[in-house]
Amino acid sequence: MLVIDSVAALVPRAEIEGQMGDSHVGLQARLMSQALRKITGAAARSRTCVIFTNQIREKIGVMFGNPETTTGGNALKFYASIRMDIRKTAVIKDPAGEANGNRCRVKVVKNKMAPPFRIAEFDITYSQGISRAGSILDVATEMGLVEKRGSWFGFGGEQLAQGREATKQLLEADPALADRVLDAIKGKLAEKMTVSESSGQSAEPVAESATEADE
Repeated sequence: MLVIDSVAALVPRAEIEGQMGDSHVGLQARLMSQALRKITGAAARSRTCVIFTNQIREKIGVMFGNPETTTGGNALKFYASIRMDIRKTAVIKDPAGEANGNRCRVKVVKNKMAPPFRIAEFDITYSQGISRAGSILDVATEMGLVEKRGSWFGFGGEQLAQGREATKQLLEADPALADRVLDAIKGKLAEKMTVSESSGQSAEPVAESATEADE
């Protein structure tokens, strides 16, 4: 895996050797276009995943439509197999009111490997990165395995805690409980897969009987 952080920080040689205030129109876009033509083949042959991070800028004078764009021209947009728009939606605070993480929202705006435009939300804490307990809680709540009554959360007839953040901290403090919730999620997913497979198998005899009736 090769990570370039970030495209906006890549500086063409002419800009480095020039003076501040000099105009260098299109240099970064040309640099990215040339670099990607070389990188793409080498990455494919060596089976290397190349990840670029970038920054958002605003186009000047846009009256209608989205003024946001990314630096480095359009080459990276065309060469990329997957493009994800990652944004912070909220600040996570601990019981003392101190910020200890961010709530992030990711939208897949381009995907050659799977259906695009899917959205995911998760917590990133400053101490551990992506919160495993927060993801478990969100998925279990969405699947109906963790019950939410008002501001209280419950699992398996047992009341857990009041508020999402308190419940997440409970799962972090009790790995056994988090594993139980995770096992319930896996079990529910396995049931769905079994049902879908059985429904697919049952369609074949129906088709055969219909053919025999026609004969």
